[in-house]
Amino acid sequence: MKARVAVARVSPESILNDIERLVDLGGVSQALPQTTTILKDNISWHFPFPGANTTPWQLEGTIRALAARGYTDQVCVQNKTVVTDTFKGEDLNHYLPILRQYGVPVLYNFKDEDMRWVHYRPKAKMRVLDDIFPEGIHVPDFFFGKNVVHLPTTKCHIYTTTTGAMKNAFGGLLNTRRHYTHSWIHETLVDLLAIQKEIHSGLFAIMDGTTAGDGPGPRTMRPVVKNVMLAAEDQVAIDAVAAKMMGFDPLSIPYIRLAHDAGLGVGDPRDIEITSPPPRTGSSASARTSCASAAAI
Repeated sequence: MKARVAVARVSPESILNDIERLVDLGGVSQALPQTTTILKDNISWHFPFPGANTTPWQLEGTIRALAARGYTDQVCVQNKTVVTDTFKGEDLNHYLPILRQYGVPVLYNFKDEDMRWVHYRPKAKMRVLDDIFPEGIHVPDFFFGKNVVHLPTTKCHIYTTTTGAMKNAFGGLLNTRRHYTHSWIHETLVDLLAIQKEIHSGLFAIMDGTTAGDGPGPRTMRPVVKNVMLAAEDQVAIDAVAAKMMGFDPLSIPYIRLAHDAGLGVGDPRDIEITSPPPRTGSSASARTSCASAAAI
């Protein structure tokens, strides 16, 4: 069965409506049951930097689109890193006014009053996490039984070549000792995807490529205006399509190849269907093509 990834050309004048159309084409209503939905944004750098962080319009468009489809119980979850300031990041990137406007609360996975880290024994065989954390794998108790919508950007990464939906789980599901995994980062991302599929009620990703990040990401990059956004349930497929659009062979990137081979998603471009919104003045039928022929989008 082919995976489906929605890809849309967007513009500043219509960006919120563009996201509305994008999530439908990505199959959000089929991917997520009607329950609490975690918005997991990405603050790679607390200063605003094109391509590095979840954009304000990406966050606002997602909140609006989800609420219009019945997902009114939304919560934004932030994490702490050793190189970024969470509170400065959510402020300087203008997330807080948006979250206040739509009544979306913010929780922090490093605050005991918001959530606790609990021991979890995955059903799936772990490639590296059991060895890296011999005392046991711990994840936030708040994450169990809830949807997660990842909000990554289209950019390169010094450790993983590209970074997107799969890497976006890194900060939420691993505590501040997650840097222990960097030597085995590709295997770690595959382990985390397996865990996500076990603990979450649904997964979805909305990726911002309005400005892509070229070069040694996630912070020291060259911004490149591309004016596209992507959405999908399949976390492997959306990363594969983004990688293809950035000029990489997705299956040459270890985390995509490993996840594909493990059956956690589709990383082979030949098995990914691209769905794009029709022209606004055209027919209601969406445009469909194979990923292999859509690399130049």
